[in-house]
Amino acid sequence: MALLELYWVFVQIGAFAFGGGYAVLPLIQRFVVEERGWLNMKEMTDLVSISQMTPGPIAINSATFVGTKVAGIPGAIVATLGNVTPQFILMMILAFFIFRDKKIGFLDKMLKGLKPGIVGLIAIAAISMFKSSLFEGGVISLSGLSVVAAAAFVTGFVLKLWKRFDLIVLILLGAVMGVVGNLLLVGFPS
Repeated sequence: MALLELYWVFVQIGAFAFGGGYAVLPLIQRFVVEERGWLNMKEMTDLVSISQMTPGPIAINSATFVGTKVAGIPGAIVATLGNVTPQFILMMILAFFIFRDKKIGFLDKMLKGLKPGIVGLIAIAAISMFKSSLFEGGVISLSGLSVVAAAAFVTGFVLKLWKRFDLIVLILLGAVMGVVGNLLLVGFPS
């Protein structure tokens, strides 16, 4: 039953993941975090971090991660297959028309209308992840602010805007800041 539910959830995510990349995050948040409770917001933020550090699209990496957490290796396979099924079918249909030299004008118009909505969805997911990354329990208050996370955020944000730092360097810098900052605040494990 869990495998069928995983497949169906990721078929839905894959079917409506227009825009790719970060546009899939609100769908994952809705289906995986809010409706099914397979992940909490902190785990979702971790999922995005892990998905960015591993090769491949974020939707595929997310499906594999969630599937593994819910039902092990079979869950990872089923969730990943569910995620790619809609795109596979859609690409086969589009390829049929494209290779027959048929114009698909309505598709261009539809995609132009989807772009602003996708940007809004990405913004909502970014705000949710921002809150869960920097504040305990996702509630914005100075008492719940993680000093280490806030320092890493500000450092990465400023360096990317000011010096156009390489993303890999920023990811490594954030990891180092997290380890060192937490060791200084919490102390070395015994």
